[in-house]
Amino acid sequence: MAGLAVSASPAPAPSFRRSSAASRFSPVAGPSANFRTQVCGLRCWIAAKLKFRKTLKRPGWQLRRNLEVRANDSGGETANIRSDTLDSSMDEKSLMRLKLSPSETHPPVLKEDPIIFNDQPEIAASVCIAVIGATGELAKNKVFPALFALYYSGFLPQDVGIFGYSRKTLTDEGLRSMIEANLTCRVDHHENCDEKLNEFLKRTYYIDAGYDNKDGMAKLNSRMSHIEGNCAANRIFYLAVPQEALLDVALSLADGAQTTQGWNRIIIEKPFGFTGLSSHRVTQSLLSRFEEEQIYRIDHLLGKDLIENLTVLRFSNLVFEPLWSRTYIRNVQVIFSEETATEIQGRYFGDYGIIRDIVHSHILQTIALFAMEPPVSLDGEDIRDEKVKVLRSIRKLELEDVVLGQLKENSVKVDRYTKSMTPTYFAAAMYIDNARWDGVPFLIKTGIGLMKNRAEIRIQFRHVPGNIYRERFGHDIDLDTNELILRDQPEEAILLKVNNKVPGLGLQLDASELNLLYRDRYNVEVPDSYEHLLLDVLDGDNHLFMRSDELASAWNVLTPVIHEIDQNRIAPELYEAGGRGPVNAYYLAAKHGVRWDDEL
Repeated sequence: MAGLAVSASPAPAPSFRRSSAASRFSPVAGPSANFRTQVCGLRCWIAAKLKFRKTLKRPGWQLRRNLEVRANDSGGETANIRSDTLDSSMDEKSLMRLKLSPSETHPPVLKEDPIIFNDQPEIAASVCIAVIGATGELAKNKVFPALFALYYSGFLPQDVGIFGYSRKTLTDEGLRSMIEANLTCRVDHHENCDEKLNEFLKRTYYIDAGYDNKDGMAKLNSRMSHIEGNCAANRIFYLAVPQEALLDVALSLADGAQTTQGWNRIIIEKPFGFTGLSSHRVTQSLLSRFEEEQIYRIDHLLGKDLIENLTVLRFSNLVFEPLWSRTYIRNVQVIFSEETATEIQGRYFGDYGIIRDIVHSHILQTIALFAMEPPVSLDGEDIRDEKVKVLRSIRKLELEDVVLGQLKENSVKVDRYTKSMTPTYFAAAMYIDNARWDGVPFLIKTGIGLMKNRAEIRIQFRHVPGNIYRERFGHDIDLDTNELILRDQPEEAILLKVNNKVPGLGLQLDASELNLLYRDRYNVEVPDSYEHLLLDVLDGDNHLFMRSDELASAWNVLTPVIHEIDQNRIAPELYEAGGRGPVNAYYLAAKHGVRWDDEL
């Protein structure tokens, strides 16, 4: 293969400045206003214009669009490209994302010899998405199906280019067969399924990376450039690779596969480091080649509707916003449990365990979104600014406020791993030392191999002062506690527990639930969390992705207690599969004046 000369850009300083992410698939101009005619030629310009019009015909794309385009040359000139007048029905959220981020359009300049391919598509790609580690389980079972679901529903343009990158020896057809085996159409969208599937697979290509990522990324860049047809396009790279391979892949990608004609974004999977120090080193290496706004640290659990509903429920309902503080809320419970234990070997009994895998990202991000102050706007950076304030305000976690558990199994394979004492269950009491939440315990528990799948947030309110109906509840005062429940599993719902009179003679009170069950109210299939988060990346919406300072703050919360656990070799409490978990979790809750919901 022809050589690739790379002129690397100087390492940027870590920055958390506000990102002006581009609108999804918006056309990107290059060094000057007449970029298309100078580089692509008249034929390419006309083809791109017709293709862009076709893409914009789907609902939500009709507007008169102005794009401010920043130049890549030293002169830094700015040009404007104005599209034709289109129909008008684009949502306000998309209108906010028309401006390209300079950092996303100024990657290292690449020089390469032309490579001849025989698969030039009829329409050049306006966006290319590369899945690095394409033959792994994550890519096969989650990433590719999510991309197809977005394509099928019209959230990806018809001219998208999908690329699989792996060390395995495969052809384009081999990758397409592998992907097809895991693809299905939406239950409520069966029309034209086969046609859409064939179209999607035709836009899918494979790159054999070999064993040198520098050469592999050069191949990927050449193949992408060929599919893009020398026209302006944007690129997304999903790094579905093990943590030990992350930096080699990411740095090779930065030097050899970024486009100079649009923005570049990379998606990184959790866990984000093994310790605070190792996470910091990885972050610094990434920031030496990428800008902060290019990096999307993905946690699929944050793509649930439960998480998005946190801010919607609070900030759009007057009935809840005044109650969201220590004045009215007695405690908050964040619960995430899994019934099955299929991922024990790879995820928990390996080196990372449940603290690094679930608590560091999902649990702490949920608490941050729940407890944050109202952001200035819905812009991702404004929300992340508020989240990091919460994380920095979390009190140091003491070892006596932590319960560790490990699933008790009889299989030889699991018994071999239990000697590592890696926890599969974690419960803790956390406090946020700020004016809004001072003294309110946040009880968290998460584990695998428990009695059922659960993902919910329970907000228990304080008792009514001087409640004149107190005696009607008998001796158990907890029965008259109002409670708001946001649930994702076992079924999506919003529940509000209130006290009311039982119909009939006499005065008997009952605690009832006002419920909003999604399956009864909304006749739609809830999208997979990967679909939600991938669409956010395409939109440039980063509020559900951890910024580098959020990452460091989360490690600051957990590092001291992890160090104590490792240093003192704290043995986790064993618990039976299908049970409620360690008994000590209930003593911990009682210590902080809380009763877990499954006690009631």
